[in-house]
Amino acid sequence: MHTPHGVVDTPGFVAVGTNAALKFVDHRDADAAGLQLMFANTFHLLVHPGPDVVAAAGGLHKFMGRDRPIITDSGGFQIFSLKHRGELAMPGEDGRDAANGDGEVDDGDDHAELKSSRHPAAARFTGPHSGGVVVSEEGVKFRSYRDGSPLHLSPESSIDAQKQLGADIIIPLDELPAYRTGRTELERSVAMTHRWEARSLRRHLEGPHGPREQAIFGVIHGGVDRDLRTRSAEYLTSLPFDGFAVGGALGKDRDEMLALLEFLMPALPADRPTHLLGIADATSMEAAVRHGIDTFDSCYPTRLGRHGTLLTRSGPVKIKSRKHRNDHSLIDPGTRGVGGRLSFAYLHHLVKAFEPLAPALITLHNIEFMVDLAARLRLRILRDEI
Repeated sequence: MHTPHGVVDTPGFVAVGTNAALKFVDHRDADAAGLQLMFANTFHLLVHPGPDVVAAAGGLHKFMGRDRPIITDSGGFQIFSLKHRGELAMPGEDGRDAANGDGEVDDGDDHAELKSSRHPAAARFTGPHSGGVVVSEEGVKFRSYRDGSPLHLSPESSIDAQKQLGADIIIPLDELPAYRTGRTELERSVAMTHRWEARSLRRHLEGPHGPREQAIFGVIHGGVDRDLRTRSAEYLTSLPFDGFAVGGALGKDRDEMLALLEFLMPALPADRPTHLLGIADATSMEAAVRHGIDTFDSCYPTRLGRHGTLLTRSGPVKIKSRKHRNDHSLIDPGTRGVGGRLSFAYLHHLVKAFEPLAPALITLHNIEFMVDLAARLRLRILRDEI
């Protein structure tokens, strides 16, 4: 993908910097590891500092000092989290570790990746200002989780905010029903999302700021209902979107998600990029690439990192385990970065000593691991192994 701020090689991993920042990691270190595309969240940036502040700085790239591509989402998932706290986008995958009880994953389970409203981002919306979400044809009304002030997000205002943020790729406002939503309600939601997306596209193309060298991706919805997914693909691909994202509830587990992608992907244009929203664990990435997915985003690798779990080629490793105390082997020999220069024993020591450097190093390693995984997948494609 060619953007005003550089090329994104596909398939590629997209790190999530919700507040225009990667937790514990300077994005320049992630860039040095090969990260090309980074996510920032319109919903959170709307709440603070506000698009006006970012626009006054010259857009996100100047505001955060990044000269590589950025993608922003509409805030639809966060609105879903506000409205449906406790309901799962994928049943049985609530991403909660009973040991810490804070909604953060530290168990290294690949299935913890699958989307739910019990996501760390959703956990922030449990205070006195977290309720009162009203969804209508005009958009969504809700209250700021910071100070309770009333906010309204419409398809047009979401696009206007993303114009001010100035990301290379933007995503229209959508609604994300829970996995077990009934057919009638799901059909209503998909139809409204299509109207929202058409309004968003119109605003993008004809609004006061025009396209401004930004690409806009349509979001395919319909849950696991194949008829609705087909309708969504047929309608949205008839519109001049620059690319597409597969969103919404994707299934009860990875197998159902992959079956859905196998069915859906042939209906999407091969000459435009396709992004899988909210999924980026190693197993899912390798499998979804075979169906033609180009880019993947998730906070899963960085969330694991700040809770002490390393991603490795043999699977996730809880570095705080006593068995790593005297393991002086390198984490990932032959690679550059953290894995190629530090041992399991050293990181175990940092974690047990409560050194602030520990989550920073482990998180950076996990980003390096995902970037390297994407590079290996690209090489396998070039070798006709995939």
